[in-house]
Amino acid sequence: MSGAGGITTARRDTAAGDIPVDTPRLPAREAAESELSKPMYHENDPNFLQRALNRFWDWVAGVFDAAAGAAPGGPAGLLVLVVLVIGLAAALWWRLGTPQRSSRSKEALFDSDGPRSAAQHRAAAEAHATALRWSEAVQERMRAVVRSLEERALLDPRPGRTADEAAAEAGRALPEHAVRLRAAARSFDDVTYGGRTADQPAYLSLRALDLELDEAKPLLTGTSRGAAG
Repeated sequence: MSGAGGITTARRDTAAGDIPVDTPRLPAREAAESELSKPMYHENDPNFLQRALNRFWDWVAGVFDAAAGAAPGGPAGLLVLVVLVIGLAAALWWRLGTPQRSSRSKEALFDSDGPRSAAQHRAAAEAHATALRWSEAVQERMRAVVRSLEERALLDPRPGRTADEAAAEAGRALPEHAVRLRAAARSFDDVTYGGRTADQPAYLSLRALDLELDEAKPLLTGTSRGAAG
């Protein structure tokens, strides 16, 4: 009896020990997350800026990979296309020069250093010419031309006036010089906004125009002729 009872008790104990402990999933996951959130596990993690940069470069790599896959010839074809685009941009820049500024205030003939007389602009132009700085000499000589016309009341002083506008207005009062005035304005724009480089003949031509205009007689309008009669 006692032997059988002992065997029965042992079986019960063994059966009870074989049953595994069943931990619920949700508490286990929360415990793991709590453990992994400790600072000791994140000491070497990248900061916010590094993560942003990594995402950016991953995006750039993805764009290039997609472009390489779509371009004929794969990566080699993409490289050829990039070289062609760069070459086309360089050719356009060489042909057209630096893009002109869109703001009319930035295209004004005179700078913001304050008004100067025609004589001062001429002196500055001659100083640049002596130093062989032909582009600067052309700029100052064109300013001398317009300032001289303003001083003679052939042009109304107007801030923000461009070289083209001055040439067009002066050409109506001095029609014999209208073509050369327009050419002088284009020369000014080319060296000032178009990235061109002036040379000695360009300056000497503008200098001669300035001297001729200084003695030119304006064309009287019908109103002025009637008043004079």
